[in-house]
Amino acid sequence: MNFTQFNLSPSIQKALEDVGYETATEIQIKAIPQILKGKDVMGCAQTGTGKTAAFALPILQLLQENKKPVIKSLVLTPTRELALQIEENFKMYSKYLNTKCLAIYGGVPQGKQVEALRKSVDVLIATPGRLLDLIQQKIIRLSSVEILVLDEADHMLDMGFINDVKKILSFIPAKRQTLFFSATMPKAIRKFAQTILYQPAEISVTPVSSTAQTVQQSVYFVEKKEKPELLLHLLKDNSLERTLVFTRTKHGADKLVKFLSKTGVNAAAIHGNKSQNARQRALEDFKKSRIRVLVATDIASRGIDIDELPHVVNYELPNVPETYVHRIGRTGRAGNEGVAISFCDTEQKEDLKNIQKLIGFQMLEKTF
Repeated sequence: MNFTQFNLSPSIQKALEDVGYETATEIQIKAIPQILKGKDVMGCAQTGTGKTAAFALPILQLLQENKKPVIKSLVLTPTRELALQIEENFKMYSKYLNTKCLAIYGGVPQGKQVEALRKSVDVLIATPGRLLDLIQQKIIRLSSVEILVLDEADHMLDMGFINDVKKILSFIPAKRQTLFFSATMPKAIRKFAQTILYQPAEISVTPVSSTAQTVQQSVYFVEKKEKPELLLHLLKDNSLERTLVFTRTKHGADKLVKFLSKTGVNAAAIHGNKSQNARQRALEDFKKSRIRVLVATDIASRGIDIDELPHVVNYELPNVPETYVHRIGRTGRAGNEGVAISFCDTEQKEDLKNIQKLIGFQMLEKTF
């Protein structure tokens, strides 16, 4: 389906032409018409399927009809990286509109964000902590919000933002359009979604258990203390040019980067304790192949949007099976081939069993 078939404004169409968008993805085909009708949406789609455009384009279309200089749409998202990515997309699509879009997030001084807020904002993209802080300072009012988006809702709620989100909801009009997007939809998340959505259109473009067929998936059975040496052994293969490595904890990510750096491997970590500048620099260095290994925690990885990422390593398996699907969705995008390697120690065998049950097949087993 071509974007011209959505009857979007000529200004939005022109912006889409500028960036070479022609054919809509499945999530966009299913979500955009529902959102334009004013319906609530519960959308489940893997990363890389075009979720941001699926809600950004109809929001920009709907907001053109309301010219009041107030925050009319709020997008809540778990990380600074994702907030910046969503802001970039909104600005790209609204290039020929008068719509003002702004991302606010913690980890940086609030001064510039407050200054931008005073110049009027139509679409506010925010992480929960910074938003609540500015609400409590009476710098932000959400009483005019007409469209609320919860993006990457699984991680936003799973990583402890549930109470913040509930507080934020109390500042937003009950009569609104709510769009709930998530890469995975565990039962607890679905249950919460049902409390804030009204007769939503449910959209699922890829079953949560599916992984791209273009990704080769394998698992090494290795004890915890041997994992650093196994990773080093794998990196001796020069074909592993850019590798995204997942750890469960921030401390584990830092420790691994220190180990790799000592052995001469260019590596950096990206997680919540890093400054905004450090995180952006690490991501940019990785995209431009100035560093070979990027070590990330799950929460910080949202917003890592890299074309042709060849390798993902699960240094530690996630304890939520759906998270595995999301992690390896970083590679093998758009029909490209990818490699996903997992390390499984004795304590994580139950996690592996649950992951393999979800994806419906046994990974190729390897030993070190």
